[in-house]
Amino acid sequence: MLRQIDKNIWVAEQPLKYWGIEVGTRMTIIRLITNQLIVISPIQVDKATIDQLDEIGKVSYIIAPNLYHHLFVSEFKSLYPQAKLWVPPKFNLKKPNIPADKIIVEDKGNILEEVDYLLFDGFKIFDLSGPSILNEFVFFHRASQTLILTDTAFHFDDTFSFKTRLAAKFMGAYSKLSPSIFEKLAINEKEKVKKSAQKLLEWNFQRVIMAHGTIVERDGKKMLKEGYEQFLGTSL
Repeated sequence: MLRQIDKNIWVAEQPLKYWGIEVGTRMTIIRLITNQLIVISPIQVDKATIDQLDEIGKVSYIIAPNLYHHLFVSEFKSLYPQAKLWVPPKFNLKKPNIPADKIIVEDKGNILEEVDYLLFDGFKIFDLSGPSILNEFVFFHRASQTLILTDTAFHFDDTFSFKTRLAAKFMGAYSKLSPSIFEKLAINEKEKVKKSAQKLLEWNFQRVIMAHGTIVERDGKKMLKEGYEQFLGTSL
């Protein structure tokens, strides 16, 4: 089911385990003034959610925001074949079975001057093969002053289970808006990450929606700046 966060912005959530820990996952829906919908990081949707989407607008953009959030993209695209699927660089190499309509090759841009996007350059995560580039695009909905992230920051708080809170504390990501210690170990181009964070912080956002964690409703810019300064060990 969709949950309205602000005017013209909704989220939908579902359970998800990562390394056996429940972290949940979230997709974000933005309605443009044209009544077109942007769907960022699709999840598995049921009929009720599909009916809600069709009621609030026309799904026109489906965005796989990074190289790892693709589990439900193909299924979602099949529901809305007329929508344009946007993907980050190298997505076609990782998932050649999912044809994209647009590979986002520019470092930054906007959609109808309502939603800005930016490549968070230099960010890596650990997977089974070791450090791996994420190629994540982050988004800013101007009207609601909302930043939309995927895996470039988490926010696990006391609304999560004891097991998840314990894991978050171990990873240095509890009650903070920041990446975890695993990303810190994976990243070897901290200057690129610093520049990306600085560009992101130029946006005037208050709310932060991320794929994993509790949405930050206020002071999100301050929290993210503090989280990244601690993560990188430098001022921004």
